[in-house]
Amino acid sequence: MIQTVLFDLDGTIVDTNELIVQSFLHSLEGETPEPISRELIVPNMGRPLVEQMEFFTGKKEVEALITKYRTFNLAKHDELVREFPNVRTVMAKLHENGVKIGIVTSKIRITTLMGLKLCGLDSYVSAIVTVDDVKEPKPSPEGIFAALKELGSSPEEAMMVGDSHYDIEAAQNAGVTSVGVSWSWKGRSYLEQYNPDHIVDDMFDLLPLVGISSEVKVD
Repeated sequence: MIQTVLFDLDGTIVDTNELIVQSFLHSLEGETPEPISRELIVPNMGRPLVEQMEFFTGKKEVEALITKYRTFNLAKHDELVREFPNVRTVMAKLHENGVKIGIVTSKIRITTLMGLKLCGLDSYVSAIVTVDDVKEPKPSPEGIFAALKELGSSPEEAMMVGDSHYDIEAAQNAGVTSVGVSWSWKGRSYLEQYNPDHIVDDMFDLLPLVGISSEVKVD
């Protein structure tokens, strides 16, 4: 019986995809051997920012670029970020039924909190583990274990929901049920390569996985 649901943030419950792409295009202009493109950015979404900057530029000193990225990202956050369909309704239903909810993300804490508050999800979340809180980001299970400890939960009664292979592999490494979301910009076939326990096409599809009957979709 699933008692705890852990969510990735970007691309899973909060639609930050366009914000992320525009932040990279802005901060990397003139900084890469070849002009950066959306097609290159999307497959790398889900990795910690410093790793992405090093990958895109081939440089080890990327602090100035990270600062440029985050300045733009913060300035444009509320303009470009949206909640994915049915997320708030399903989180409310999980919360109402006593399911513990946590966030495990490769974002920094400030923008994690901004996204949750903007989309009206913060009141349902009882644990938040960001890239600031771990030594090893996903696919390491460290963040999942930290969230489970904070929630007083065990791997056997938990699931991790995400849009990238980093989420699926972290779930597998932690021994929790892995769930991919088909609205990932990377696509359903990409997720299927990593053999998650489930792939959901709508956030309402999570409810029967935790033993809760779903009601009429209202979003």
